[in-house]
Amino acid sequence: MGGCTRGNEVNDVTRRQNLNNITEDELISLLRQREQAAVGVLYDRYSGAIYRMIYRVVHSDEIAEDVLQETFTKIWTEFSSYDTSKGKLFTWMARIGRNLALDKIKSKDHRNALKNQEIDSVVPLIDSELNSVYNADRIGLAEIVRSLKPEQEELVELIYFQGYTQVEASDQLGIPLGTVKTRLRAAMNIIRKIFE
Repeated sequence: MGGCTRGNEVNDVTRRQNLNNITEDELISLLRQREQAAVGVLYDRYSGAIYRMIYRVVHSDEIAEDVLQETFTKIWTEFSSYDTSKGKLFTWMARIGRNLALDKIKSKDHRNALKNQEIDSVVPLIDSELNSVYNADRIGLAEIVRSLKPEQEELVELIYFQGYTQVEASDQLGIPLGTVKTRLRAAMNIIRKIFE
């Protein structure tokens, strides 16, 4: 029995290695078919970036790891709701991770844990919660960003809300740096006009 389980694990690893070079469209297709090895590929490709984004919200390795696990579980269980016409796979996954991270810091358990921390470690967390989450929604910026073209919204989300550099966004989305700069400049011009 143990040998059979070990054999299945080896087959899963081999299958995952064979899938490492597939395109994003092929990966999406396999995930829609509920191919479990595809989840491993998805995790290998995107977990680092999503972890960094979650960490920027929760400021704790332990919590970020928990939220990352929840994120990939939710991605797997809700993959049928992913619509390629509404945005890139990474943006959809990052949104799930960010929402779970925000839910975590707003939860009663998290607030109780904060009460038990030293004040010096709490102040930066409170500052970041107020500045990065609350103010953008308060001035209506989130709604304005949602009105942009999907490719512009994706870049603004990555760079201004998740803290990516233009180079990181270029790498993550697989588009040239010049395209990132052009789309971002166009998005910023639209946002400026709205505020004027």
